[in-house]
Amino acid sequence: MHFSIPETETRAGDGGAAAYVAYNIHVNGVLHCRVRYSQLLGLHEQLRKEYGANVVPAFPPKKIFTLTPAEVEQRREQLEKYMQAVRQDPTLGGSETFNSFLRKAQQETQQIPTEEVVLEVLLSNGQRVKVTILTSDQTEDVLEAVASKLDLPDDLVGYFSLFLVRQTKDGAFSFVRKLQEFELPYVSVTSLHNPEFQIILRKSYWDSAYDDDVMEHRVGLNLLYAQTVSDIEHGWILVNKEQHRQLKSLQEKVSKKEFIRLAQTLKYYGYLKFDPCVTDFPEKGCHVVVSAGNNELNFQVRLPNEQIKEGSFKVTRMRCWRVTSSVPMSNGPSGSSPGKSEVKLELAFEYLMSKDRLQWVTITSPQAIMLSICLQSMVDELMVKKSGGSIRKMFRRRVNGALRRSDSQQAVKSPPLLDSPDASWEPMAKLSSKLTSVSLRGISHSSSANDVGANDFHGNYAFEGIGDEDL
Repeated sequence: MHFSIPETETRAGDGGAAAYVAYNIHVNGVLHCRVRYSQLLGLHEQLRKEYGANVVPAFPPKKIFTLTPAEVEQRREQLEKYMQAVRQDPTLGGSETFNSFLRKAQQETQQIPTEEVVLEVLLSNGQRVKVTILTSDQTEDVLEAVASKLDLPDDLVGYFSLFLVRQTKDGAFSFVRKLQEFELPYVSVTSLHNPEFQIILRKSYWDSAYDDDVMEHRVGLNLLYAQTVSDIEHGWILVNKEQHRQLKSLQEKVSKKEFIRLAQTLKYYGYLKFDPCVTDFPEKGCHVVVSAGNNELNFQVRLPNEQIKEGSFKVTRMRCWRVTSSVPMSNGPSGSSPGKSEVKLELAFEYLMSKDRLQWVTITSPQAIMLSICLQSMVDELMVKKSGGSIRKMFRRRVNGALRRSDSQQAVKSPPLLDSPDASWEPMAKLSSKLTSVSLRGISHSSSANDVGANDFHGNYAFEGIGDEDL
């Protein structure tokens, strides 16, 4: 999560009460909630009570007198660092106390009452699943409701996630972020006030070996098949004419497993493709299309001489990474928030180019947060696999609520037959062999690219296992 408090507001109190300073908490570059110092202090005291003073980071002290503008700014910086430190702590950041605080604050800030609503969730084939939820339902609640409506088995729910996407004019999706446990999906999507933003269900793992688990059940197979067809249609998976002929034949026969098996052998199967952006590799100002998958970031770079080159950074050779953002102070009226176009996001990772040479590579993209989420989940998956574990897990029902089963499950429809492939696609030249691997573990976030402290970096656990034979 990219967490920042880029600005404060002086807001009028209710019923003639004195004005107060509000802190605008931004998550992933978007206003998440607006809170007072006293609310954050209450959260801090609750965390200390539950986890002990030696675990919870220090909190900015109270002031007896009214704060000067300089002191307000100093407190903002201190609170931002405090919230980042809490979020980055595995115990505190994953606690229900912390996440429920953010959910409640999000709902109060957006002034959306708790009530029953119908939420539409997209599937990869364009089908819409309508689920009845509460506006206060968290991400796990909504995922559970969608799984129940589709009749997806409990032990397969963990293989899927909900993503916030923006639909483009050609029907493709630009991924904004994976919905997290600290937010309310209905509030997150409706507060954007733009029908282009939608929620989509998609597989959340990277290793295609897990496809076997998903394909064991009819609904899992249908979801994976629909996603594969969609990725091919949108050009995320590269297909030549002969492969396209074979795929279409399998589709006509409704041979879904065989279709997926063939697709698994194709280039970029299982990758997430990002919108065109800018990188400083191999030189500053290069336009690039980045795809994430197969434990790597794939670059298709347009050089200044218009030559297109391709290469990949392996996740296991990224020593660390960070996301930085620059959010200008709002000049609008009280209560306004910076426009998304004003937020500059960058993902930078330190890459082992050769045995003794590390180099920073930067991607400037509005999707930098989603890129970092992809990298983190790749590393997490690698570490689970390295420890001999599996991502297969029973979907945990909460104690306070029974699993909701819809009266009528919704079937996943088969997508239409594939269109003809684009004959204008041409193979791209390979970059230097030094651009063949990368690895990451964690990322932390700073509100300024020039204000990155030691705590703003997380080491990559997967990086430590690299041997000389891998270079």
